[in-house]
Amino acid sequence: MATQCVSKIELSISCNNLIDKDVGSKSDPLCVLLQSTGSDSWTEVDRTERVKNCQDPEFSKKLRLDYHFEKVQKLKLGVYDIDNKSVDLSDDDYLGGFECTLGQIVSSKKITRPLELKKGKPAGKGTITITAEEIKDNRAIVLEMEAKGLDKKDLFGKSDPFLEFFKKQDDGKWQLVHRTEVVKNNLNPSWKKFNVSLHTFCNGDLNKPIKVHCSDYDSDGSHDLIGIFETNVEDLLKADHGSPVEFDCIHPEKQKKKKSYKNSGVVCVKTCKLDMEYSFLDYIMGGCQINFTVGIDFTGSNGDPRSPDSLHYMSPDGLNQYLSAIWSVGLVVQDYDTDKLFPAFGFGAQVPPNFQVSHEFALNFNPSSPYCQGVEGIVNAYRVALPQVRLYGPTNFSPIINHVANIAASAAQQPNASQYFVLLIITDGEITDLDQTRQAIVNSSKLPMSIIIIGVGEADFKAMEFLDGDNGVLKSLTGEPVARDIVQFVPFRQFTSAPKEALAQTVLAEVPTQLVSYFKMRKLSPVNPPAATK
Repeated sequence: MATQCVSKIELSISCNNLIDKDVGSKSDPLCVLLQSTGSDSWTEVDRTERVKNCQDPEFSKKLRLDYHFEKVQKLKLGVYDIDNKSVDLSDDDYLGGFECTLGQIVSSKKITRPLELKKGKPAGKGTITITAEEIKDNRAIVLEMEAKGLDKKDLFGKSDPFLEFFKKQDDGKWQLVHRTEVVKNNLNPSWKKFNVSLHTFCNGDLNKPIKVHCSDYDSDGSHDLIGIFETNVEDLLKADHGSPVEFDCIHPEKQKKKKSYKNSGVVCVKTCKLDMEYSFLDYIMGGCQINFTVGIDFTGSNGDPRSPDSLHYMSPDGLNQYLSAIWSVGLVVQDYDTDKLFPAFGFGAQVPPNFQVSHEFALNFNPSSPYCQGVEGIVNAYRVALPQVRLYGPTNFSPIINHVANIAASAAQQPNASQYFVLLIITDGEITDLDQTRQAIVNSSKLPMSIIIIGVGEADFKAMEFLDGDNGVLKSLTGEPVARDIVQFVPFRQFTSAPKEALAQTVLAEVPTQLVSYFKMRKLSPVNPPAATK
């Protein structure tokens, strides 16, 4: 699993029409940011400066926090009138607060909301405006390198050269930032074009010293140094203007020994440019909506819903594994969809009125409008549908995958990054149409969509693991591989004793990378790209 490097978010805060608590002068407001740590406990993450005598403050200090797509991060912003030097806020007047999730803020980028003194009690006409920005350098360096006349290092053949790039750290040590592939048996090699984020390559500093080693590869790991040179990004970028940038590759030992030594070859920069690399948040804040669809397995292998050992059996608290999975994933994803209308389908049941078997029936029995309002709507539709359908079979995934793929395909005709689709399939894992499903996934991998499969019950999920493709690339029956990895499978049983957030965190962790990989493959920038970073 790719662990995402954590995104850092900066919130800019301003308020208007704050209530007045000071006699004879205006309030002296400060804003504090709290994050929920579960149930009703909150912990302070950051606070702004205090602005004196002001009812419409714009705070200059930004509030910083880590962003995780796969979690619901509940936030509380509180505005206080500060009349003393103590850090403790309990002795200061409360001017109002606002609660929301970080997902709601980033999916809107900027929101203005009324302040409340307590739930349902407005703080006069007071409002708060929150603007979110991701803190990062969006740039990446794109390099294409070649060399001429390298020293021959191997007894029987020519050298097998590769390059390694190092940046100089603040402590003077050199840190490896990129290694090229090895070009076999060639003293005039051309390496493949590569790109590295500018932050990784030189911490965004174009003058930071960069050292390049050219070495001869040996399979036993004892690579021989051909030569070294030093440069920086500023120099490398001169290749962008068509002037050749060349470096003498120097072997320090040889240089010492021989007065007439010139070099051990020349390394040339064929092309070098800076590119924009967009993040998940650039797309989301730039106006991309995530459309969430649910598919629920109503096949006979689940067991009779009235029997306590059925996977569809409702426990006395009104839950089962299907519902727990919908709640867990839905609560995270719903923040990224403005209309909160989610299509929900069932498959593998006989459906009223004439009890034909259906592999994609609307959960609300309304095929022309299969939408449910919010996660709650899906849950209610499921509870209403369950006693009315007859569990049957076979377990076919491809119809519902193709259904969402058709919608994604028409969205993909717009040449912009405005829509992405996430299909959640919850199943007991006994799939019947494996070959058609493989083909459907390969087709979908070229579309703006991701598929999450949650396996409930105790079945053998070999087929599901196969579809996830983590152990190898999933191919269709004709041998066509997926264009990118879009399936994430997890068995619910691994989470039965974990906190309820854990399931969503695991299944959604790869969605940001999958969304970015799709728009990158299509060479699409965000609808409203961020202003170029400094």
